[in-house]
Amino acid sequence: MPKLNHKATILMADDDPDDQILLQEALRENNIPNVVCFVENGEELLDFLNKKGKFEGADCAVPGLILLDLNMPKMDGRQALKLIKADPVLRKIPVVVLTTSKADSDILECYNLGVNSFVSKPVNFQDLVEVTREISNYWLGTVTLPESR
Repeated sequence: MPKLNHKATILMADDDPDDQILLQEALRENNIPNVVCFVENGEELLDFLNKKGKFEGADCAVPGLILLDLNMPKMDGRQALKLIKADPVLRKIPVVVLTTSKADSDILECYNLGVNSFVSKPVNFQDLVEVTREISNYWLGTVTLPESR
């Protein structure tokens, strides 16, 4: 089992409070102590990353991993992903789409936009625990990433 980077903040963009709670519980179940921050749409995600809007002046760490839902209000995950991967600084942050979609068109579009991984959200909690373990082990333990900013 790889040694995890516990200093890396995980940023989850998902407008469903139940999904946010389930993710926190799955991480806790895996003894993953990383700080998890939540935003509810693509606009908030970009504000968080650029320290704008309600995140201006906030002590927000640059995330080591972004978990991105596709279907959110204001700005959806596809639009946010496109902007993140077009930015020379932000594009270094790994983005894992974690969504209920299994549509081939969504998968293809996300990879064309530069997503690092596409994972369909499991429907039961034990499978979510396993998925979060695998994502954390890989993105926060196995890979070597460039320094953020």
